[in-house]
Amino acid sequence: MLVRRLARPLLAAVFIKGGIDTLLNPEPRIKKAAPKVQQAQNVVGDKLPPQAPTEPEQLVRIDAGVKIGAGVLLALGKFPRVASLLLAGSIIPTTYTAHAFWEYDGEDRVAQEQHFLKNLGLLGGLILAAVDTEGKPSLGWRARRASRKLAKQTRELTGSSDGPDLSEWAESARSAAGTTAATVRDATDVAIGKLVA
Repeated sequence: MLVRRLARPLLAAVFIKGGIDTLLNPEPRIKKAAPKVQQAQNVVGDKLPPQAPTEPEQLVRIDAGVKIGAGVLLALGKFPRVASLLLAGSIIPTTYTAHAFWEYDGEDRVAQEQHFLKNLGLLGGLILAAVDTEGKPSLGWRARRASRKLAKQTRELTGSSDGPDLSEWAESARSAAGTTAATVRDATDVAIGKLVA
């Protein structure tokens, strides 16, 4: 659809540009990120695996690479849902470290608050892009439909009308997926709350 072909590159452009700028001049972002990285390390402690990057310079460069790579994928329409999720995961720490408006006063606070809200708007756009199925049915709908078809075919093959009802299994799986999603949302809220506190 024409709207997606226009909207995705428009949404991706700010991330690609930001990622390139960061790779070319990482020092200011490293300085901003360093205290927040230290604060996060104090909260997390030794719970991170040893191979996880913890140096602010590494994290800033990784973030820049994610923004460029996922931004290009989104702009080209290749794996747009995954690219949008990656960019959403990238914009949250960027917004927290670079636009913590509550740490400023006066005009600086107003400017940082505007950037913070702009990034929240970008995050909203990324969430919409991440759930956009391009008019195709959702995975949940397709799974329920497949289970009903399988149950029908099984009943037809066995000649019984009281065969296994796979729709109950599909409903159970959907319920478990919903519970998992709620748990992930709650854990994200708690993690963000601890970083902001």
